[in-house]
Amino acid sequence: MSRLTLDRLGKRYGRAAAVDGVSLDIAQGELVVLLGPSGCGKTTTLRMVAGFVDASEGDVLLDGESVLALPPHRRDMGLVFQSYALFPHMTVARNVAFGLEMRGVPRPARDARVAEMLRLTRLEPLAGRLPRSLSGGQQQRVALARALAIQPRVLLLDEPLSNLDAALRAEVGREIRLLQRRSGLTTVMVTHDQDEAMAMADRLVVMRDGRVQQAGTQEDLYERPATPFVAGFIGRSNMVPGTLAGGAVSAGGAVLRLAGRYAGVGACTLALRPERLQLAAPGTGCGDGIVGCADGIVELASYLGATREHLVRLGPDLRVVVRDPTADGGRLHRAGEPVALRWDAGAERLFDANDASLPPLPPGEGRGEGVLLAGSRAMVPPDHTPASAWTVPQDPLTPTLSRREREQPPH
Repeated sequence: MSRLTLDRLGKRYGRAAAVDGVSLDIAQGELVVLLGPSGCGKTTTLRMVAGFVDASEGDVLLDGESVLALPPHRRDMGLVFQSYALFPHMTVARNVAFGLEMRGVPRPARDARVAEMLRLTRLEPLAGRLPRSLSGGQQQRVALARALAIQPRVLLLDEPLSNLDAALRAEVGREIRLLQRRSGLTTVMVTHDQDEAMAMADRLVVMRDGRVQQAGTQEDLYERPATPFVAGFIGRSNMVPGTLAGGAVSAGGAVLRLAGRYAGVGACTLALRPERLQLAAPGTGCGDGIVGCADGIVELASYLGATREHLVRLGPDLRVVVRDPTADGGRLHRAGEPVALRWDAGAERLFDANDASLPPLPPGEGRGEGVLLAGSRAMVPPDHTPASAWTVPQDPLTPTLSRREREQPPH
């Protein structure tokens, strides 16, 4: 077990940066998940740590000592690949023993270690079978047992569950987490599946375009996202690009009155979690003025078992998703039904034109209108057209993207 440190680690291919100055300090026994979309640099980062990709800059340290000059087999790291990478002609027991054989471990000690790993991963009945006769979940456990058998200082997991079906993915994910906790192994895992990451990690690191967007616990990233990208990637959010002025965001022909009070005017992005929104009878609106609100019309309503989901059009060019538990005694609204949308201050996150988070003002302070937000140009919010005045078009559902998302080229 070791402490792993990445110090401004980078990888460049020509002028393009696949990984750009990643710095992380991973404590002994911690499981950190690198999370992000394809092409964000997470797998390249893991492979630089393992030694399979040469770093262009920065350093990788184990307990304060650099390992960049060491080849992969001397870094004392166990790696579980996405493709399992088992030897097809070897039995389960031989696959698990392979790393120990390569290290010259004596036969008695090797057999004892293999037996311990087979017991730990519940593979004892399968010790004499070949990989082709195993299920995907069983093969993944063999790969994990082989990585653990050499007693690595750090365990590296490269999308270890991506080839499994949904039910098996959850089961094997729990097994990996339990094994990691029992062994106290410092572990770095790469995935693009946020549910998998949320369930397994001690700490999440969200990456985009080779850089760390935010690192923290699941609660940190979900409740306090640092950028619109994190707000949209961790959990689900309605991302509303618009203009802040007069305590409201004007977007897509609608006006959303905010629950919090914010200084400044100009371009912004509002993030609203679907499960933090409530539907109310039309006309109830903001009520006492301490909640956010908007008027809308229900476009779609879906019963999903544990939850109800409503697609609500707030303006000609703006839709949001509202999700609530079926156990709360509410009802499924009809398509075409006018509604009021309400939320409290804890449900909204506001970002300026440079994607910096805008915290609400403390109680008692003014709204501060007239202070231009960073990166914004002065804009006058459009007149609000009441929801009842426009006709719901029958165009297909498309996601609402943040300003930066729209401007980014595809990866």
